[in-house]
Amino acid sequence: MDHRLQDILSENLAVVFCGINPGLRSASEGHHFSNRSNRFWRVLHQAGFTPHEIVPRLDKTILDYGYGLTTAVERATVRADELSKDEFHLSIEPFKLKIEKYKPTYLAFLGKPAYQAFSGKKIIQWGLQDETFCNAIVWVLPNPSGLNRSFTLSSLVEHYQALLKHINI
Repeated sequence: MDHRLQDILSENLAVVFCGINPGLRSASEGHHFSNRSNRFWRVLHQAGFTPHEIVPRLDKTILDYGYGLTTAVERATVRADELSKDEFHLSIEPFKLKIEKYKPTYLAFLGKPAYQAFSGKKIIQWGLQDETFCNAIVWVLPNPSGLNRSFTLSSLVEHYQALLKHINI
């Protein structure tokens, strides 16, 4: 089975949220963050990005709020740590072309691995980054995956609210 998840993008969005790669369930169902253990939609709503919690089957409605979704690497896996360095390396150029085409104001990486691979930096802090990526302002957020239990729901919401506050300044 070809586990590919389509991007949800349009030009000049306020924020494009970039996951590391699709989970198997999301890829097989064709909807972003469809695993019930993933907290993305709940966090997005509780942080104030959306007026209600979007259900995964309606993921395309995120465009209505000026936001989009993509992944750094297209291959679906159970866990992001199953990806190789080569897969990240081979994804850089197609990813750059995508961001150059759609021109988001902000590019929010969900987790550090993709941004580390794409920037070449080994140490990344959460939040606003010093440099842009294809002219997009870069922000790094904790990954909302249910496998990432280093962050509680409330701490995830705080990190996402910081991005929203920065956008609204």
